[in-house]
Amino acid sequence: MSRRDLIKRAARGLKSAKLRTLLTALAISVGGFTLALTLSASNGVRNYTDDLVANNFDPAELTVGRDPEIVNTGGGPSDTPQEYDPTIGDLQVGDGGSLQIKQVTRSDIEILEAYEEIEQVRPYFTIPMRYITREGQKQYTGSLQPYNPGQKPELVAGSLPNERDLQAGSLLLPESYLELFGFDSAEAALGENVSIAIAKEFSLDALQDLLAGGLESIDPSVFASGEGLSQQEKQFTYTVGGVITRPATSFAFGVLPIVVGGSDARELYEFAYEGSSNFDQFIYVTVKVQGGEDEMTRTAVKEKLEADGFYVLTSDDVQAALNQFVDILTGMVFALGAVTLIASTFGIVNTQYISVLERTREIGLMKALGMSRRQVSRLFTYEAAWIGFIGGAIGIIVAAIVGMLLNPVINDQLGIEDNLIVFEPLQLVGLLLGLMAIAVLAGLLPARKAAKLDPVEALRTE
Repeated sequence: MSRRDLIKRAARGLKSAKLRTLLTALAISVGGFTLALTLSASNGVRNYTDDLVANNFDPAELTVGRDPEIVNTGGGPSDTPQEYDPTIGDLQVGDGGSLQIKQVTRSDIEILEAYEEIEQVRPYFTIPMRYITREGQKQYTGSLQPYNPGQKPELVAGSLPNERDLQAGSLLLPESYLELFGFDSAEAALGENVSIAIAKEFSLDALQDLLAGGLESIDPSVFASGEGLSQQEKQFTYTVGGVITRPATSFAFGVLPIVVGGSDARELYEFAYEGSSNFDQFIYVTVKVQGGEDEMTRTAVKEKLEADGFYVLTSDDVQAALNQFVDILTGMVFALGAVTLIASTFGIVNTQYISVLERTREIGLMKALGMSRRQVSRLFTYEAAWIGFIGGAIGIIVAAIVGMLLNPVINDQLGIEDNLIVFEPLQLVGLLLGLMAIAVLAGLLPARKAAKLDPVEALRTE
């Protein structure tokens, strides 16, 4: 009997016990459903993380610092106190915790600027903004962020510069401020002025300036209120050059930051911190590598910087960390699917054993008519493969339907456009073949039993 005939006969054998076959197939379909949905979700999340990195990092740029926490993309921050160093800054983390980070100094920046491979060094400015306002409007809190061309802000109105920085005196205003400032639309805000108040921490220089005119020139209200010595405040006026919204691939959370150009950020930073102990010290800086779009080029520069005592983080490192997190979650769900498959194999073994017992006389007759032991074994092996195929197909089809139904809901909830459940045909075919292979392995013992039956004894069975 040919292989094709055996496959057809195996299908007919399963039809004689449709309900039992269906129930057994449904058991394996649960595992198929879980694995198919896990694979598709992994594809979608991986695509999303790729877009996330591509829209928030310029591959030609490296994040450079003097502290190993800069490259800590895995575990939590260190809880070990560091040996004192005047360049170490205190960064508040969570509720009452702090992280001591060795900062990049002006001399470090000069070292970086001396590298032939580096065409630009951009410090990360932290600016203590008090509030933002518009003439005739209330004052509102917010945060400031220097313009980063690698982050590709999503505009509602206006345009981005062709250069690597915003025009001096302009800013990108988040759309969440439009209604608060009385703008009817995003376009109405373009070209309008807004003012940002910056707080200057009290410093020794401020005290010297206060005493420069002599004690008799000091206004007593400065000491009475306690505010004059603690902070100074100044308003900086900017023109709205664009209105931005939160892109789906944004790392930011909470209120979207107001974006100013690099030169303006430097001016605000100098006002806020000049004369303080932490002036011209930064948690990290971003360096632009010539030809850094090439992976080998930026890797070579990274290794060179690390040899000089810097800690370097690339977009590849961020992407690898995100993908590792996705892989861990995928592995956990896969393990649950594997447990389901293991349980379903016992169902296949049981079904096939029952089939062998019920068809003992049929097996004896087939052997008496000339069917070999190998052909009998293959017959029941093909039956197991059919069960795996039916169960796998049901699980994959149901997963595809569920995925199509879930995608719009997920997209609406997360505010994204690309689907997070993405089915790859080759993956599904591979999964189906894998489920069939598992079913075949489960059916080997019953098939072996059928092949060993003595035809004479089998024909005597009632």
